[in-house]
Amino acid sequence: MAAALAGSAYAGYDPASKSNVAVYWGQNSYGQGSGGLEQKSLATYCQDSNIDIIPMAFLYQLTGSGTINFANIGDSCTLFDGTTLLHCPQVGEDIKTCQSMGKQIVLSIGGATYSEGGFQSSDAAVAAAQQVWETYGPQQSGSSALRPFDDAVVDGFDFDFESTVSNMVPFGNTLRSLMDAETSKKYYLTAAPQCPYPDSADHEILDSTGVSIDIVWIQFYNNYCGVQSYVDGASQQNNFNYEQWDTWATTVSKNKDVKLMLGVPAGQTAAGSGYLSADALKPVINYVKQFDSFAGVMMWDASQEAANQGFLSGVKADLGAAAKRALQWFA
Repeated sequence: MAAALAGSAYAGYDPASKSNVAVYWGQNSYGQGSGGLEQKSLATYCQDSNIDIIPMAFLYQLTGSGTINFANIGDSCTLFDGTTLLHCPQVGEDIKTCQSMGKQIVLSIGGATYSEGGFQSSDAAVAAAQQVWETYGPQQSGSSALRPFDDAVVDGFDFDFESTVSNMVPFGNTLRSLMDAETSKKYYLTAAPQCPYPDSADHEILDSTGVSIDIVWIQFYNNYCGVQSYVDGASQQNNFNYEQWDTWATTVSKNKDVKLMLGVPAGQTAAGSGYLSADALKPVINYVKQFDSFAGVMMWDASQEAANQGFLSGVKADLGAAAKRALQWFA
């Protein structure tokens, strides 16, 4: 299997742009265990100039040393002795490769299988945030933390909780403080709430007294308020509620400069509802582009978009950017 490259892969998240694309990687949602459509390495997707930022899914256990899961990519990892934590040197190299191309790589915490429910106390949450920072942030002198990605440093963290969690505000605020104190580069906190507002799982994080979040990519799928409910030309959207999230961004969010991204399935089997072709998404994108909060599109996930030829480049074109067919797989 080989990849033919067309055009530069250099890109990256730009908060001033409305044409950013984020694509989740790590869960092999398309479900192929081998062959041309199985999930490829992180660096493979970074070669695509249509992708700007990649959340890696998931860190789904925070207690102890933590647990990460990247589906079939885990086959190339090994367990640290006596732990459930994978050591993935190649992923670490891929993170650095992607960053050399200007891409941002954030580590997504949670996912559908996350079942810890947060923390029993704020002290436990603060301690866990410090552990996560030592494990995935810059190497700390004297730290004994195990590092799955060796010396690679992620560009931030994503909160993707699908059920109620406790004490995530002190967890998030501690990460925010640690990131802001490290001035060598910009770090991001992102969140992926479902579209019903307020989100039942993330509402404390997203409250005005919650956590200062940089990007919120709202899951406009698997719900009545998904992109499939958008009515083109209507003076008011009754179910599709991007405007409600824009109001949150400008009046409620702790960070009044927060940016919103339209979360969509990247293939027909990526979600139970909400998939639209790139052509069908165009009027939805034209509508949300009128809001100053809008910063682009988030897709679930990389394996789905790779199997759905033309979707990624079509959405990038819908956003008004010069789309490039950066990767074409052939046997």
